[in-house]
Amino acid sequence: MLLKVARLLLCGVLGGAVVAAAALPVAIVAGGSARAGGDTWESLPTDLATPRPAQISYVYANDGRTLITAFYDENRQDVPLDQVAPVLRQAVVAAEDTRFYEHHGVDIRGVARAFVSNSRGGAQQGASTLTMQYVRNVLKNDPGLTPQQHLDALADTPVRKVREMRYAQAIEKKLGKNEILQRYLNIAYFGAGAYGIAAAAQTYFGKSPAALTLPEAALLAGLLQSPDADNPISGDRTAALERRAYTLDAMARTRAITAPEAAAAAAADLRLAEQRPPNDCTSVAPEHNDWGFFCDYFRQWWNGRPEFGATPAERDELLRTGGFRIVTALDPGVQAAALAQSLGVYGYGNARSLPIAVVAPGSGRVQALAVNRHYSLEPGRDNTVNQLVAGGAGVAGYQAGSTFKMFTMLAALDAGMPLSTRFKAPSRLASIWPASGPGTCGGRWCPGNDNPSWMDGDRTMWNAFGRSVNTYFVWLEQQVGARRVVEMAQRLGITFRGAADAAMAGRADQWGSFTLGVASTTPLDLANAYAAVAAGGVYCEPLPALSITDPDGRRLDAGDPRCRQVVDPDVAAAATDAARCPVGRASAAGRCDGGTAENVSAILAGRPVAGKTGSSENNATETFAGFTPQVAAAGIAVNTDSPNDRVGAGISGAVNSAVAQTMAAALRGQPVLAFPPPSRRIAT
Repeated sequence: MLLKVARLLLCGVLGGAVVAAAALPVAIVAGGSARAGGDTWESLPTDLATPRPAQISYVYANDGRTLITAFYDENRQDVPLDQVAPVLRQAVVAAEDTRFYEHHGVDIRGVARAFVSNSRGGAQQGASTLTMQYVRNVLKNDPGLTPQQHLDALADTPVRKVREMRYAQAIEKKLGKNEILQRYLNIAYFGAGAYGIAAAAQTYFGKSPAALTLPEAALLAGLLQSPDADNPISGDRTAALERRAYTLDAMARTRAITAPEAAAAAAADLRLAEQRPPNDCTSVAPEHNDWGFFCDYFRQWWNGRPEFGATPAERDELLRTGGFRIVTALDPGVQAAALAQSLGVYGYGNARSLPIAVVAPGSGRVQALAVNRHYSLEPGRDNTVNQLVAGGAGVAGYQAGSTFKMFTMLAALDAGMPLSTRFKAPSRLASIWPASGPGTCGGRWCPGNDNPSWMDGDRTMWNAFGRSVNTYFVWLEQQVGARRVVEMAQRLGITFRGAADAAMAGRADQWGSFTLGVASTTPLDLANAYAAVAAGGVYCEPLPALSITDPDGRRLDAGDPRCRQVVDPDVAAAATDAARCPVGRASAAGRCDGGTAENVSAILAGRPVAGKTGSSENNATETFAGFTPQVAAAGIAVNTDSPNDRVGAGISGAVNSAVAQTMAAALRGQPVLAFPPPSRRIAT
């Protein structure tokens, strides 16, 4: 039957004129197309029954209102019909399908009218109903179709017309008119890159579709016939106004509005308020350009989640087309404080940088990622899209020095050695690991203390950690075994991104210098590792999200914390007790006697706080990692482009202060919480 219909369309002649492909005689519609193929709802293409057009994904700060950016290929976001102004619905029906609420998918009167007009050589008329237009839009956007099938969905042929009619009639038997109208409004193209009524209202008038006025609604409805050519942003403004007037007249004819209302709306000035959502991390608002580094981390995290697709490319496509509402953990206030502190140490224009990361213990949620750089593709020292704070994409990180002594202490405590473990630390220690060259002792690696008069002597974990005694911790690493120390760091999320570090991790027994922080890490990895100690040994994967919701309002568990106990709580409490020594606070056991960052306690006055400083060889980097029960943060001063550019010991106090001030900002308004004391068994 379908072939017969196509032949009639191609060959039909009335009064000597060739019948236009868009017109069908009433007899064909009534007697053939409805039965051709016997289409039912169950036999429809999947996308027609359950359409999934590409939708924009929005990414917000932790308040759920402050937009960070969006990700999309097509600017589109579905909205329910009750969130669309009634005047817009009326305008679309009047302009495109006045008998929409009367026909059953195919308007026989419209077909007959178009057939007669087109056959007589009059103005060419189509006979597509809104339901048929919806079918066409779905099929042309179906990602499962081949390029040829996409072309066929738009081809001006009898075959396409009959297929649309069959599908439209099947849809109308299943769905109500308002459901069809809602689907149509969410998939239709309105020009200027705006797909669907929500994007159109925002693009042209900077408002929601519920807030559209009569002149605005009529203008948008008028664009549907020729959205690229007629739109007033990139097309013909005069044509747009003419189409608005046409729509208003049609609304008056259908009695949706009165003739005076139509005339007044037609005379109204066209006031555009063009607004398009940002797209991707480089489009973050200029006044919050620093959020780009967090955005970049979020995207890396998303593309690494297997639940979003089998490959990074599939995951990225889902982000750009899935229509998610993502509320992140980014706290704008904490971020602003972290950036101000970073800039206070090294301003814009300085080759050196201070990347700072802030994490919430017990959830792993990342509250801030700041550095004295602009997130930008523009050339210049201050501009970069390299992930300087969280690492990845070729950035392995930086040496964090003695902050890694935390992992040696945890491994020793975990092996049953108490905090009171004593060793008479010498100025230099001939270790068990073989080495050659300068600084060796009889063919063995021979590390020394930076300040022998202050560091040498009888030490426990408390004062060795407080004074950062190298020879004590190398000795301690020997007692517990370097492999156990490296494994402890990995338990707490330290990732070896550099090839040399990854190779050494593979033969960890030989990595005696690991305790001195020679492996590259990032402020985020370090802050999150210390956050696990703050959380009583509970490690949580770093998480940029508070919630992720799909277009149907379902919350995805990908946005929930993923935590596990990796260290015994008493071991974590003991390590925390020793970590109070470096920052000038007394341990629960009262065993601290000197620290390398005593200025921190004054900045966080009245709050229990712990932490550790770190200096890499020749003070090439200076690091501080600190934590309270509610927040952990880390910063590393470094020249990210030139490791040989030594930042110097003189910057360490400023780094300690910058991280502590950032923590103070994150804790503002929060209750004061105490660390749990370690048991007598492990603290004696």
